Amino acid sequence: MLVNDIENFGFPADHFITNLTVASFLLVPIVYFLLPLYVSLVGGDMVAKEAEDGTLRMILCRPFSRLRLLLLKWLAAAIFSLILVLSLGLFSASLASVFFPSGGLFVVLPLDRIMSTFDGIQAWERFASVHLFMTFEAVTLMSLAFMFSCFNIKPAAATILAISVFFISMILHDMPYFRDMKEWFMVHHLYVWTHLFRQNIPWWRIGESLSILAGYNLTFLIQDCYLPPFQTFREVRTSQKSAGNPFGWQGNSSGLVFVMTDKTRY
Repeated sequence: MLVNDIENFGFPADHFITNLTVASFLLVPIVYFLLPLYVSLVGGDMVAKEAEDGTLRMILCRPFSRLRLLLLKWLAAAIFSLILVLSLGLFSASLASVFFPSGGLFVVLPLDRIMSTFDGIQAWERFASVHLFMTFEAVTLMSLAFMFSCFNIKPAAATILAISVFFISMILHDMPYFRDMKEWFMVHHLYVWTHLFRQNIPWWRIGESLSILAGYNLTFLIQDCYLPPFQTFREVRTSQKSAGNPFGWQGNSSGLVFVMTDKTRY
């Protein structure tokens, strides 16, 4: 299939059947379909899993601000997303190098109307740049799942919600009826890395998509800070003392912070 694509565009197959071409050919479907699942699983477990296991109760008993707690959790998940994308690229290139020679890079993405070839050091530069910009897609999808994880729901539900939003956006984005409204769908900006496969990189489009993705991530984080499950120990104790509770220990409405009045209950 790959050989036919190369020859149909008038390029010699023996020159472009290389480690980078094969690595890109195998990696693109993974990024389209499996990467959202991987990062959504991690983002969906960051808070909801700890709430389900009960470990979040102990964490919330410490005088941590909700912003600090969420930022540290989000940063850990973002680092994981970065390492995951870079590891996929490194592993695919290393594995392809065992069976195929080094050389040029041939890329064809029909849905994005991209067909490009690169030689020499430029091929490696484009391959590395694409994976660097893939991290923006991974981090944004992780942030979406992270936001759902802060709701009082199961970890699996948070993951399913994030994946559902992604695939619904992708399906609507690819429908001809919505062709003139592609820029309004989140997935259109998640695929910012595809622009790095073009011969002439449209940097203004990349900048526009990155700014929108940054807005998505900031919105998700702000929403996390105002969700009901997050009330620090200090805030809970102060609010309960003012309400006439002499002990000052009380949980919030979601039940994530344990209750301790005259009798200990959960």
